[in-house]
Amino acid sequence: MTTTGLRVIVADDHPAMRAGVVALLASDPSITVVGEAGDGREAVELVERHTPDVALLDLRMPVLDGVAATERIAGRTKVLILTTYDSDTDIERAVEAGAVGYLLKDATREQLVAALHAAARGETVLAPQIARHLVTRMRAPAPVSLTPRETEVLRAVADGLSNPEIGRRLFIGEATVKTHLLRVFAKLDVSDRTHAVVTALERGLLDRPG
Repeated sequence: MTTTGLRVIVADDHPAMRAGVVALLASDPSITVVGEAGDGREAVELVERHTPDVALLDLRMPVLDGVAATERIAGRTKVLILTTYDSDTDIERAVEAGAVGYLLKDATREQLVAALHAAARGETVLAPQIARHLVTRMRAPAPVSLTPRETEVLRAVADGLSNPEIGRRLFIGEATVKTHLLRVFAKLDVSDRTHAVVTALERGLLDRPG
């Protein structure tokens, strides 16, 4: 086996899929596959033996999964995940473990080769659909939650109580009631009590009166 070009190992527990990826990469003169693994432990051993430029790992594998293997080898080589899974949890686990990229198995040969070279340079590589998903997620409004005490204060407001009355119901000072309301206003991006109650009801943060 020659060792010219970018040196890569491929780890996937499905023999047919692994063979397909290896054949795909073998057709590109800039890539040399220096080892194949059927599970995460074998992938770690291959990295120790061959010190490749990039380890191309499946996410779900026996013995050690792709995340566990990534944690062990990320300091020795660049890791690019190639998988069918694209959930937020999967992506976050892979990135936290040290992977520099995350591709789906429907990637073309050109996309895969370009991603391997980018990963070798330490660049972040994401499948287009995953990149779009992450951008959409970042643009979405952050989820809002109220503390139990803030919810109690807002429920009392919904019941029509004044600040002094809320204080007496909850056994807290009027100044404390005001502080809780100001925090609620800030979280809900409103400026008055009525809008706070309406917004909380719309977002399911406050139970509707029975």
